[in-house]
Amino acid sequence: MADKKRTGRLDWEDVRYFVALARHGTLSATARSLRVNHATVARRIASLETLLGRALFDRRAKGYVLTKEGKDVLEGANAMDKAALSVLRRLDRGTELSGLVRLAAGRVLAERFLIDRLRAFHERYPAIDLEVIGGSRIVSLAKREADVALRYGSPKDSELIARRVATITFGLYASAAYRDKVKAGQPPSFIGFDDDSDFIAEAKWLASQFGGQRFSFCTNSQTTQAAAARAGYGIALLPRYIVAAHEPDLVEVSLGGRMPERDVWLLVRRSLNDVPRGRALTD
Repeated sequence: MADKKRTGRLDWEDVRYFVALARHGTLSATARSLRVNHATVARRIASLETLLGRALFDRRAKGYVLTKEGKDVLEGANAMDKAALSVLRRLDRGTELSGLVRLAAGRVLAERFLIDRLRAFHERYPAIDLEVIGGSRIVSLAKREADVALRYGSPKDSELIARRVATITFGLYASAAYRDKVKAGQPPSFIGFDDDSDFIAEAKWLASQFGGQRFSFCTNSQTTQAAAARAGYGIALLPRYIVAAHEPDLVEVSLGGRMPERDVWLLVRRSLNDVPRGRALTD
């Protein structure tokens, strides 16, 4: 009778959070993947542990590690997760050009390039609801965190349909006044990324080319970097599409060397490839 009561009170959301924490290992990473705060993750895990009457994780300084009981529970929880995804894939097979499609893309690419160009899509398919997930975090298409994604670099997941759709080119930009100072002999200062953005390819390129120079302004936002360059803080490495469309006051500064480029790949879940609303967006 006790087991029946437990089953009746089991909350699938608690199980989903448990699977996510087992995968990511920390409250903060799990919260980012589920787009909630870390307190919500902790509350969900506590709820499941209270219901099952056992500790599922060891809380350690570097994160959450599954206990023996947690590993046993994870096997069944993963089966539930796969079953839920299977049900959702069946729902994807509708034929109407309506419903929700979620597109993941870098924040700057979304805000400074995609949104204006997707207006024609919105006007043509008014019954399709579009959710754009912007940011540097990699979302999982396999786990349905998004349906379609634009990512930099060639994909390695063979379960996704992928094609290269563009190449982003970069330049070094500053205000006209700052460029003139550099031409007159003033040592250049640079605008770069903060320490937490060292995984970004542009940050690595700047470090390799100008690591010994002064960085007078750092931020994780290329939009803010462009504003800092406009304000005269120094020279910024920026995608050319940002400057061409939004920053007429910036001028290019030539310091020699080859500028970086980044390929953009369009990724889509195979289960969504033949769904009309997904196909309409990718097309």
